[in-house]
Amino acid sequence: MSEDKAKKVRKKGPATPKFYPRRKLMMKLFTVLQAFVYKTSKGKLWGTIKGHNICVVNMRGAKTGRLRSVPLMHVPYEDGVVLVASLGGADFHPTWYWNLKANPEVIVFVDSEKLALIAEQVDDQKKAELWSLICSCYPDYDNYQKRTERNIPVFNCQP
Repeated sequence: MSEDKAKKVRKKGPATPKFYPRRKLMMKLFTVLQAFVYKTSKGKLWGTIKGHNICVVNMRGAKTGRLRSVPLMHVPYEDGVVLVASLGGADFHPTWYWNLKANPEVIVFVDSEKLALIAEQVDDQKKAELWSLICSCYPDYDNYQKRTERNIPVFNCQP
């Protein structure tokens, strides 16, 4: 097989480091746009991912203190929500995880409702209790946990 054909046949693997910054930038732009559209339309537009409901969480940045808006899967629980720091099963925490650890006061937008909540990371026992509820709202979370050796953090956000 010629070298040109070998290049065309090569299978796609994980993103190489040189492409990661572009992918990260594109995801950041989409996230900002989705959060804006969701909040502006009061959840009527761009309110789902893969057919499952989302909410938008406003939080302060850990380093900058600037306001960040992050669309996340909506897992209703008691008077608030549960947030799952899965990052699609990556081996490291999403940036927003560190923001919540540093600044647990959040505003969560659920459709036209605006909830002022405090985020508290749950222990492994509470995570196990919540896991069936979490997966009922977004079944891929189970696959994400199996994909990584990292214990995916879960936050209970209540008034």
